[in-house]
Amino acid sequence: MAGKHFAALLLVLVVCLVCFTAAEELGLDEALLTVRNHFPDYITLLYVSDYCYQCLFQPLLTVPSANSSLPANNTIIVSTRFSLTIHVIRGSGSNDPVCSWKMLYGEHGKYIISVHSTPMEQEDGTLQCDTVLSKHPSNAYLPLLVAFGVLLSITGLYYLIGYIFRLGCTQSFFEDYNRRASSAFSNDSAPSQEQIADVPKSKRLLSLDTFRGFSLTIMVFCNYGGGGYWFFEHAPWNGLTIADLVMPWFVFIIGTSVALAFSSMMKRGVHRSQLLRKLTWRTCVLMVIGVFFINYGPADGPLSWRWARIPGVLQRLGFTYFVVAVMYACFGKQNLETVQSHQWSAAVRDIVAYWPEWIIMIALETVSLCLTFLLPVPGCPTGYLGPGGMGNYGQYPNCTGGAAEYIDKWLLGRNHIYQYPSCMELYKTTEPFDPEGVLGTINSVVMAFFGLQAGKIILIYRKFPLKILKRFLIWGILLGTVSAILTKCTRDEGFIPVNKNLWSLSFVTTLSCFSFFLLGLMYYVIDVKHWWGGQPFIYPGMNSIFVYVGHSLLATYFPFKWEMKNWNTHYELLAQDLLGTSIWVFVAYLLYKQKFFLKI
Repeated sequence: MAGKHFAALLLVLVVCLVCFTAAEELGLDEALLTVRNHFPDYITLLYVSDYCYQCLFQPLLTVPSANSSLPANNTIIVSTRFSLTIHVIRGSGSNDPVCSWKMLYGEHGKYIISVHSTPMEQEDGTLQCDTVLSKHPSNAYLPLLVAFGVLLSITGLYYLIGYIFRLGCTQSFFEDYNRRASSAFSNDSAPSQEQIADVPKSKRLLSLDTFRGFSLTIMVFCNYGGGGYWFFEHAPWNGLTIADLVMPWFVFIIGTSVALAFSSMMKRGVHRSQLLRKLTWRTCVLMVIGVFFINYGPADGPLSWRWARIPGVLQRLGFTYFVVAVMYACFGKQNLETVQSHQWSAAVRDIVAYWPEWIIMIALETVSLCLTFLLPVPGCPTGYLGPGGMGNYGQYPNCTGGAAEYIDKWLLGRNHIYQYPSCMELYKTTEPFDPEGVLGTINSVVMAFFGLQAGKIILIYRKFPLKILKRFLIWGILLGTVSAILTKCTRDEGFIPVNKNLWSLSFVTTLSCFSFFLLGLMYYVIDVKHWWGGQPFIYPGMNSIFVYVGHSLLATYFPFKWEMKNWNTHYELLAQDLLGTSIWVFVAYLLYKQKFFLKI
């Protein structure tokens, strides 16, 4: 009897040592699962992530049968990103699970699962699975809370100092100090109050620069790793994460900027042919930078066209800019205020006056939808929008992206598109798929067109800020309603799910809805009420090309990256990514002070 107790204690000690040793090696988003089998037959554990839509169960762990005195055990590291559904299969029985559970495991947590017989086991074949928490998981989100608290404190200190400097007593002190200091120097060269008053104030839309800088700052942080948190990475397939928001916002801003910039140039008398030459040159520069910038790195050696990726972020932005800019250069109006308010079209003049553009956009979207849902793809169901791999219960493993992938392979070649799509890890896909592919670029143009629409609204109603906000609200609600219908308010079950990889129509309407609301809010706070100057986001927003290219080229160099000492927690990684992002914001601030703005 004493021997059995000693053996049991020894087993517990061994399990604890295994847990402790493995826990020391646990990385981010990992937990330790130890399974103890008390059953006289081996068992197999199968798992599926709840984020993986219609996925097949995958083998997780096999535990040998118990002997007469001691249970058998085995250990595995599991992901803590999403909830896992686990089935237990008896080795000598059927494939039906005899025990199952669903759980979201905590990071660095240690769990012991005991599988043993129940009193009813002889009758219905079920087993009992008990979970014991051996070590409590760490709070993976505590570093985010600490970082948020620090940033909030810095922001509060910044505005507190500004408030102190605006106090009457503080201003009186500095005025008195300046008077005494200026008495020692000649003030002949100092500008008079009349000269200062003659300096023209900038008419630049600060909210748009702030929106651009806000998007770029989030993009830099996400590209640097986002502190190792999964929601700062792109969604595996359907759905949205924070990283999925920034590029669509950029595309929306492109359209708005085109409307404001081209309208200003037209009013200055710039001819349409000059606009076409300018936008063509800018497009070519963006696409050339994108092709060579995406494909070359210090570790890659000489650039080889055999494996060079043709699509890319800058290429898509360049082509999108070209289409919307050509449309506005051809059909843009210098002055829409000539439309009288009593005419029936006055209420929708921002739409009616640009009817040729709307026809072009409707035609483009019709082509996109027809290719997506009607183009026959060999070996795949027509209209397939899934990730392939083990999705859809493994029926279409080589159909990642459906028509979008097929078109890219046909036009560009298999070796010239992105080889590591975000769905590869979760869905076990083997096919390349490019999130900046040809078919998705059509919907990118559509999103830029919604941004162009926002710019037209600002131009037409610039003397009536309340009307601008009302229009933005109407567009946001309309596009949000379209998204709700297309998705059925679900992630995977809608007619057209929200999908950043495909740039689906629902993705465009959803992100355009967000853009109208966010730009409207910033416009009201910054340009209407002047409650906020847009700092610090306005600085990278005015030098977006410099910051984007620079942060990517120097991403692997110190101080943007260093060797991690505490690689299994979020603290150091989050600090590294926040520091790298802050450096680029500070660099943009210095460039702003020097009045250096990189333009193409």
